[in-house]
Amino acid sequence: MTILGYILASLTAYLLGSISPGIILSRSRGTDIRSQGSKSTGATNMTRVMGLRYGLITFLGDVIKATLSVLLGRLIAGDPGAILAGLFVVIGHNWPAFYQFKGGKGIACSVAVLLWICPSQALVGCAAAILVIMITRYISVGSLTLLLVSAVLIIIAKPFWPVGIWSLALLVLGLYQHRANISRLIEGSESKLALKPTGKK
Repeated sequence: MTILGYILASLTAYLLGSISPGIILSRSRGTDIRSQGSKSTGATNMTRVMGLRYGLITFLGDVIKATLSVLLGRLIAGDPGAILAGLFVVIGHNWPAFYQFKGGKGIACSVAVLLWICPSQALVGCAAAILVIMITRYISVGSLTLLLVSAVLIIIAKPFWPVGIWSLALLVLGLYQHRANISRLIEGSESKLALKPTGKK
């Protein structure tokens, strides 16, 4: 039953993660966010392309699905189920089964699951991310700062297995999904934070 519970928690979280508020919202406006801006379905690209209101709704939707995933994972298989669900909801968001496996970068989902599973470390990570964004105006740098700081603090404060490994997995997923951003940062062509919509590109 334990293994079955882990599988059920992971599958449920993946399917919840595959629901994309960004795609749903953009399609309601007659377009597909994956064809615009950075082509990500997340809140940052929605804000850049469609404006702050749509970005905030997208962020809230991603946080809700991640929260539901962790809570259901815990209900199904206890704390290990919550940890697995926290990982698989991010995987589902990044590679959604319902949308040709083309999704976002998983940061909003990662924030939510980190806050639910390791709240103290996640809050410090969020504070560091906000500071970095205020200084640099790069959302990508702030996002990766959040994952890195949270992972380091979790590894220091928590058992390396399974929570430390889990936090490193979230960091690796974030780095992989931000590989294009990292390249643009190196080149000096990364876009800075902008709250006004740019429209279609």
